[in-house]
Amino acid sequence: MFSLACTDGGARRGVCRTPHGDIQTPVFMNVATQAAVKGGVSAPDLAGLGCQVALCNTYHLHLRPGEETVRALGGLHGFTGWRGPMLTDSGGFQVFSLAALRKVSEEGVSFASHIDGRRLFLSPEGSVAVQRALGADIIMAFDECVGNPAPRDYMSASCDRTARWLERCRAEWLRGAEEGPPQALWGINQGGTFEDLRVEHMKRIAGLALPGYAIGGLAVGESAEEMYRIIEAVEPHMPTDRPRYLMGVGTPVNLLESVARGVDFFDCVLPARNARHGHLYTAEGCLNLKNEKYARDDAPPDADCPCPTCRRHSRAYLRHLFKAGEVLALRLAVQHNLYFFNRLMADIREAIEQGRYNAFLADRREALGRRI
Repeated sequence: MFSLACTDGGARRGVCRTPHGDIQTPVFMNVATQAAVKGGVSAPDLAGLGCQVALCNTYHLHLRPGEETVRALGGLHGFTGWRGPMLTDSGGFQVFSLAALRKVSEEGVSFASHIDGRRLFLSPEGSVAVQRALGADIIMAFDECVGNPAPRDYMSASCDRTARWLERCRAEWLRGAEEGPPQALWGINQGGTFEDLRVEHMKRIAGLALPGYAIGGLAVGESAEEMYRIIEAVEPHMPTDRPRYLMGVGTPVNLLESVARGVDFFDCVLPARNARHGHLYTAEGCLNLKNEKYARDDAPPDADCPCPTCRRHSRAYLRHLFKAGEVLALRLAVQHNLYFFNRLMADIREAIEQGRYNAFLADRREALGRRI
């Protein structure tokens, strides 16, 4: 389902084929946690913003409205109206973020719902079954996401458990292959910031010959430099003919740097979350629309951006909407940031195709990391 078209240094240009369309890589997946992007952006909006893949959250949808409800209403594609490729995470990150509310065992994780406090249990097999019912094209293996820093002994034991859980996920995925639409199971590499644990774990799970692989457990407390170091350590041991996914990352600069290190897939709530607080990404850096200096600024948020927000509205108008507490402010800002990230990835793909990615990275790195 994945083919590599060309490379430019470490950067890779490819295509990932799914039942709901081809994904041009590198790609940034737009996060629709509870089957919607926060900020009032609909499935038709996403198509117009250049979105290729929508990502939904297994944990949240399992709790509400429940995977059987989603299945009965046509799976996530029928339920949301999004007709393109979809990915669901395993729910592992959300379960493990509950900290005091959960208990880990070899069988899985018991936890208390953040909604009503009822006790629930999620196992590797259960996570795959929930994702099968949701009907995404790409599903993620159930893993333990440990925050950084973490004790080496615990991280080592966690890696072993995550590898065993992956084998169980794979068995359940293969067992249920005839029960629903075709799905691709991707495994997740763990190991914190310990290079040797990361490499050992990656070698072990690569032997399962899964359709794709992710690097998890980063952007959870370590520095950007540590994250890049781990990517560089793991990448040589990731199959070259499979897509590579860096989970939960990140800023525009993170994307640029990680593409240079061989990553194909990204996701992050950052563009939508920052937009809802008035922080918009532009070619000159990130601006805060709530600043007083924009009160009479009739320029669009980004003069070089053809998104629906920049084509029609000024910085002054958006600032007014934020100050007045109008919901429209969130929608317009989120539209812009998602378009910006999707367009950035299109520019990255073009630069790789033309063999000029290093120059592109050098040219864009400083501006995209700037706060205006």
